[in-house]
Amino acid sequence: MSKGVVVIGGGAAGMMAAIAAAERGATVTLLEPNERLGKKLNITGKGRCNVTNHCPPEEVLASTPRNGRFLYGAVTRTPPAWVEDFFTGLGVPLKVERGNRVFPVSDRAADVIDALFFRMKKLNIPVTQARASKICLEEGRGSGVETDCGLFPCRAAILATGGCSYPATGSTGDGYEIAQALGHTVVSPVPSLVPLEAEEDFCGKMQGLALKNVSLRVKNQKGKVVYQERGELLFTHFGLSGPLVLSASAHMRDFAREQYTCVIDLKPALEEQKLDARLVRELSEQANRDFQNVLGSLVPRLMVPTVIALTGIPGDRKAHDMTKGERRRLLEVLKGLVIHIRGPRPIAEAIITSGGVKVGEIDPKTMGSKKVPGLFFAGELIDVDAYTGGFNLQIAWAT
Repeated sequence: MSKGVVVIGGGAAGMMAAIAAAERGATVTLLEPNERLGKKLNITGKGRCNVTNHCPPEEVLASTPRNGRFLYGAVTRTPPAWVEDFFTGLGVPLKVERGNRVFPVSDRAADVIDALFFRMKKLNIPVTQARASKICLEEGRGSGVETDCGLFPCRAAILATGGCSYPATGSTGDGYEIAQALGHTVVSPVPSLVPLEAEEDFCGKMQGLALKNVSLRVKNQKGKVVYQERGELLFTHFGLSGPLVLSASAHMRDFAREQYTCVIDLKPALEEQKLDARLVRELSEQANRDFQNVLGSLVPRLMVPTVIALTGIPGDRKAHDMTKGERRRLLEVLKGLVIHIRGPRPIAEAIITSGGVKVGEIDPKTMGSKKVPGLFFAGELIDVDAYTGGFNLQIAWAT
């Protein structure tokens, strides 16, 4: 059998795996069904490519709610600092932005893909446009990777086909079938880092409104808080999106059995007592104005009709006529805007897939299969996923 390694998948994990194997002296072939490499990489970070997060390895693991401990070896040996040095060394200058997100100075994902491609070219790694269907790593005839372009013999294969989010980029989930055919368990894929659909129609009425520096709590049906963080979110025609909501969705895996509720604190910097004192002051200073006009100094204009509806206070009620009970209702809405979640948007709209090849069947030191000698895994195909902010690409490079 050939001494070569076949890498299946030309995304972030696949390209890095091919480079790493070739740098260690292996003869490598990369298989990718798309006409070009890094198709999903090209749209990450809104086309700017958030390559990693400028943080210590411990923070990467803490930002990986799904099987973070499994990644300890990979992330400590290939931490964010290594990734930054790697791309800088390939001629891609980087910059650090809000939330320690690391981007190319050029703001072009294409520069990251080009750097990887030219490194592969320098290492003489051929790329073949082919879709893999089966792997056989036993000695003898027919051993290697079977594709729609024939058999590619090899002594080792690296599966890096991604999940099944953004299927238009080639993430169709076929890697799961290949892994299962080899005896691996695949944890059912579900969308993660995905917008959420709301029961309430007022979200659609506030479509396009972005709220910054708000606090979001997510409760399950027993009332337990499964996620809490401060940041930015967005109202959409179907419900909620934005960085805060995408990260929250990573903790909302069980929609089949759970009902989730989002509670938004619009004024997290103010405790209830201080906010109440501010409301008293606002209502007193604008005593002769209508309630709806006073609200304009407390919430964004697009939110005013929703707050009026939720409090039940008539918009034309004069500020000086508002009762203590009405002020209390306003306070409760500002500190706890409740939105019931119907479910996630389709997996095709998710940034990443949660689920995949069971981590207990993979050696965390090598990413090698515990079931099939010579088989390795990298990237989103593995059952690990993290928050937004460059953490998922960090996992792709490290694994």
